Amino acid sequence: MSWSHFIYFAFGSLTLWSAGVVSLYRAKSTTAGKTLILAGVLLFSVFIAGLWIAQGHPPLRTIGETRLWYSFFIIIVGFATYLHWGYKWLMGYSTLVSAVFIFVNLLKPEIHTTNLMPALRSVWFVPHVTVYILSYAMLGAATIASFVALKELRSNQRLMPLIDNLVYIGFGFLMMGMLMGAIWAKEAWGDYWSWDPKEVWAFITATAYLIYIHSRLRGYPLKYILWLLPVAFILLMITWIGVNYLPAAQGSIHVY
Repeated sequence: MSWSHFIYFAFGSLTLWSAGVVSLYRAKSTTAGKTLILAGVLLFSVFIAGLWIAQGHPPLRTIGETRLWYSFFIIIVGFATYLHWGYKWLMGYSTLVSAVFIFVNLLKPEIHTTNLMPALRSVWFVPHVTVYILSYAMLGAATIASFVALKELRSNQRLMPLIDNLVYIGFGFLMMGMLMGAIWAKEAWGDYWSWDPKEVWAFITATAYLIYIHSRLRGYPLKYILWLLPVAFILLMITWIGVNYLPAAQGSIHVY
């Protein structure tokens, strides 16, 4: 399996996911829709597994490879959320977001079948990156839900349990990823934390979500609290992708 095969798996998966969402809305039974979505997940996972085997290491090294996982995880989060909460629109938005990341990867894959550098040959590599991308997917879903809630300020109380759960769990995964990264950094470079540009922005991002959680616990007005999530997600995108383009980050230990 090589990156040249991605276009076939990507379009096949997107077709199945889109058909599944349409079926959820139009069909009397949700069985067909769920089956189509799961089939798309299976097809996409076959490509990831094939690429993993062909490269000889997990496809988690480059920005393009992490986008690959994000487009996969956002679907899983959207589907799991639909199964638990019954919000079809979130499954639809998740499919749209996944499509955006897939098309970006098709236009600018940034994927290379190179050997891993010594620092990445660690037991922490896969869990650290995977947990982070999963947290990004959950916090992205929370951001989507926050926009819907902002449009329905008079009745958005019904969405707050969903948003809160996505943020709390996503933040938990975010902190797990940060902790794993610190342990990994100690093993690889001798320090748990070095205030590298990536680490600085990760700290800023985590702080932004802590402010949201604190604001919810303090009972501040929802119309202000909900705006914290889009802002926090922008910070998250800077941490994930934007930092790599900063001049100060070119010598970063997190840019490979």
